[in-house]
Amino acid sequence: MSDLGHEIRFGAFLTPSAQGYDEVVRLATVVDGLGLDLIGIQDHPYQPSFLDTWTLLSYLAAKTSRVTLFPDVANLPLRPPAVLARAAASLDILSGGRVELGLGSGAFWDAIVAMGGERRSPAEAVAALAEAIDVIRALWTPGRTPRLDGRHYSLHGAKPGPFPTHPIGIWLGAYKPKILRLTARKADGWVPSLPYAPPAELTAMTRILDAAAGDAGRDPAAIQRILNINGQFTRLGSDEFLVGPPKQWAEQLTGLALDLGFSGFVLPGDNEHDLRTFAEEVAPLVRAEVAGARGGSAPAPEPETEQREHLDLWSGDPLGEARRPRVSAPAPANPTRGGAQLKMVHNHFRQELEQIRDAVEQVADGERSAASARSLINDLTVRQNFWTLGSFCAAYCRVLTTHHTIEDQLMFPMIAEREPALGPVVHQLEQEHEVIAGVLAALDESLAKLIDGGGIADVRDHVRLLDRLLISHLDYEEEQLIEPLERHRLDV
Repeated sequence: MSDLGHEIRFGAFLTPSAQGYDEVVRLATVVDGLGLDLIGIQDHPYQPSFLDTWTLLSYLAAKTSRVTLFPDVANLPLRPPAVLARAAASLDILSGGRVELGLGSGAFWDAIVAMGGERRSPAEAVAALAEAIDVIRALWTPGRTPRLDGRHYSLHGAKPGPFPTHPIGIWLGAYKPKILRLTARKADGWVPSLPYAPPAELTAMTRILDAAAGDAGRDPAAIQRILNINGQFTRLGSDEFLVGPPKQWAEQLTGLALDLGFSGFVLPGDNEHDLRTFAEEVAPLVRAEVAGARGGSAPAPEPETEQREHLDLWSGDPLGEARRPRVSAPAPANPTRGGAQLKMVHNHFRQELEQIRDAVEQVADGERSAASARSLINDLTVRQNFWTLGSFCAAYCRVLTTHHTIEDQLMFPMIAEREPALGPVVHQLEQEHEVIAGVLAALDESLAKLIDGGGIADVRDHVRLLDRLLISHLDYEEEQLIEPLERHRLDV
């Protein structure tokens, strides 16, 4: 058990919520823009509140340009492997080789049977999975028409094709010894989930996998190890795994890479703030540490090579997130009154913030246009980009400041009067508005310097700080205020 030398990749695990489909699609484009490598979608066809996984993957492939997509993992008992093989190959062709195939032997058997699937014992499920892998590979291999006679799956005259653009990896979700040995014999990757395979158990599972690979005459390095992780970003360190600041996350994930050979880490991606922290802070540190251990580049002290004394982007707690009070019940999934209005306003700010990020990166790259740039900055020269960036940010800052003033003077007092228990939350939000106002002022100053011929670095730093703080603030405000706004039938 050791580092297997694979490229280290990072990704997001998105919930395929049917009601929140627009947010799922938006987050997928965020993942693609952040430079993350993977998007995994769970597959529970019996779940009526979820979108169909393969349909969603196909749609997301059209909405993204670089990220690899995979079912994490496909529910084999409800997806015939011959059809799944053609579907995966088709999407790989259409996406330009951006598909991998996660497979699971099945779970939640009552729900599977309710959908018309076959109930299988654990041994039957593993045997069916082994046959399914043979079927899928046979249909991806040019040549003679295959014939397979299995107890669960067979091929009698089905011709191979279409053929994937690249060799699609088959990654198995595996935990028990028998399916781990199957993974070692036939699969290209192993994709367990941390809640079902905590670090202490991962070591034993890895031993089984590596030993079985050797018994099958395979190099253990032939099997990619991709881990679905979960955790919590906090200001202070913790004894818990992946509960702490980004630096602690990086150290612990680096340990899994160097000690157990894991080369992929997929984080639940429904929280944009956590996604950005993962992509912009954790991932660069892990890559640098692994490269250093391999004798490559020395570990970088921070994700950015330059550190500026007036800003601490990668640590600290300027909003006081660690002490945020939380008193509200969970927000309704589909608010209709003030909660819906609050989300609408916030989503507008999120979209405009994305425009600012795009503009900053285009200016930093010195490009006339960029694929991700909004019409605001299309077909402009570098100098015009500087002026457009400044005027747009200034207008955005005025709108944002006005919104926060309305909240402080009207909405917050109204909520606190109706529900005194929310007083600490309102006070916290007001304090956060002051911090964000300070960042906006600093951004204005850096833009003025940019227009006068200064560098882009300070602007980029201030925008990233605004991004990190504002997204966190908006998420917290929605978490705490949507439910009482709806319950008291208040409008924003």
